[in-house]
Amino acid sequence: MPSRTPIPQSGDRTTLAQSISTFLKDNPDLHLGGDVDFHQERRHHLEVFGWHNLPEDKRAPIGKVEFTAIRGPHGTIPIRLFYPKLVTDGGRKDAAALVYMHGGGYTVGSIDEFENGLRIVAEESGAVVCTYHYLSFENVNMEKTVGVEYRLAPEHHFPTQLDEYSAVVDWFQDSKNSEPRGIDSKLVFGGGDSAGGNMTEALTLRRMDSGLKPLAGQLLLYPESRVPFDTQAAVENNTGLYLECNGIFSFADHYIMKAPNETVPPSHRYISPGMQKIEDLKGQPQTSLFTCGFDPLRDVGVEYGHKLEKAGVDIKWFHYPELTHGFLQMAPWSSEAMSAAKDVGSELKRMAYGE
Repeated sequence: MPSRTPIPQSGDRTTLAQSISTFLKDNPDLHLGGDVDFHQERRHHLEVFGWHNLPEDKRAPIGKVEFTAIRGPHGTIPIRLFYPKLVTDGGRKDAAALVYMHGGGYTVGSIDEFENGLRIVAEESGAVVCTYHYLSFENVNMEKTVGVEYRLAPEHHFPTQLDEYSAVVDWFQDSKNSEPRGIDSKLVFGGGDSAGGNMTEALTLRRMDSGLKPLAGQLLLYPESRVPFDTQAAVENNTGLYLECNGIFSFADHYIMKAPNETVPPSHRYISPGMQKIEDLKGQPQTSLFTCGFDPLRDVGVEYGHKLEKAGVDIKWFHYPELTHGFLQMAPWSSEAMSAAKDVGSELKRMAYGE
C-alpha cells in the first residue's frame, strides 16, 4: 500500500514472505553480487529468470510483442515492445509508453530475464512498455511495453548507458515513431529497478539539466540511489537475500569510468542522485517509488523519496516490508511478488491516465 506522507528517511521490515523464502532456498546459488565471476552470474540469471526457461504455466500473457532497433550514439540499440491486449484489441488508441532500464548492478541481466515481469506491468497498466538493457532485451508493461538492449558494464562504462537510454526516450517522444505504434508521444515515462532505477533517476536529472523534453514521470523500483553502506538496511540485509550488499562495491567499480578516460567522482549528480542536496532535486516530474524491507538498498531508496518529497516533487511511495530485492523477476514464484508487480502496473496506469 502507498505510504502516508511524509516519507521517512529509512524503511522497515517485518517477516520475509514464505514464498520468497522458499524461492531463495530452492535457488541457493542465485546471487546478485556474489562471490563468483560476473559472467557466471549472467549465465545463472538467464537459467532461472530467462523467459525461454520459464515453465509454460508461469509465463505472463501479452497482446503482442514487437522486436525492432534504433540507431543510437554508440551503435544499434535493440528494442522490444510489449503491447497489452487493451491496445491490440483496439481498446486504447493513444497509449503511454514506459522506457524501462532493467537492474543487475550495471553488469548482469537482460530483457529476457525481465520479460515476464514487464508483461505483467504492461497488461496491468494498459501502456506500452519499452525497455532496453545492457546487451540484452527487456520488457516493461504499460499500454505498450518497450524493451531496450543497452550496453553492460564493465565492457561499457558510464555514461554510455545514459546516452542510450536518452536516445530511446527521444525516439519515442518523436511522433513519427510513436504515432504509428499507437503511442502518445507526450506520455513517455522512464522506469527501472535497482541499477536501472539509479539510471532512471540520473536520466531524469540530466534531461532536466540539458533542457531536453522531460519524461512524463518516473517509476523507481528498489533503486540504488547511492551506495548504501552507512545504512541500517545494509546491516540487516547484508547477505542471503539475493542481492549481496558487499557485491555492490564491484558493480560500482564496473560502472564508473577510470583513467585514462575523463572520470567523474562517485558523488556525481548522474551517478549518485541520492547524494544531492534537496534544493538540487526540484522540478522533477511525478514519481512512484517502490521499496522492500529485506533489501540492502531499502534505506537509500526511501531516503531519496524523502528528499524528493522535501523538494516538492509529486511522489507516491509503496513499501513492502515482507519482500526482498528483485520482486519483479520473482513474481512467477510468489503471490506477494506478483501483487507488487501488479501494483507497479496499476500505478503506471494512474500516472498516465488518471485511472
